Amino acid sequence: MALVEPMRPEHYPDSYVRDILAGTRTIAVVDVSPKPIRPSHSVFGYLLEAGFEAFPVNPGQAGGLIAGAKVYARMADIPVPIDLVDVFKSPADVAKVVDQALALPVRPKAIWMQVGIRDEEAAARAEAAGIRVVMDRCTKVEHARLFGWRGRGVPLDL
Repeated sequence: MALVEPMRPEHYPDSYVRDILAGTRTIAVVDVSPKPIRPSHSVFGYLLEAGFEAFPVNPGQAGGLIAGAKVYARMADIPVPIDLVDVFKSPADVAKVVDQALALPVRPKAIWMQVGIRDEEAAARAEAAGIRVVMDRCTKVEHARLFGWRGRGVPLDL
């Protein structure tokens, strides 16, 4: 099976990114940190304040709470279908996250790799399965830029 060439980050039109975010209600934030100083924690809090139903995924924190939300060990444990998978894992771990997303009974509409995170092969596999992909971009920054929403007390420092 031939893999689809993933869209390059520098070529994501605003309409592509806007369409993904506008069509998203549920987000699995993979490898979110319980430490408020970490970017993943800040982004997770922003997504909650922006009105998304966001679910923290972190096996080491499973069963606990991050920003008041129950932490799940894996995406498959989340009780609702996920629209977008927001990845904070290292690039070496992205393929595993994509495999887990592809194994879900209802696949997400999009996989989003945060700033500094790229995996062309994993992106191509996801896109070949009909999942849209964004690499090397921040959901918080892109949402605020495209929708003008900054949230209550949420700094745009990323």
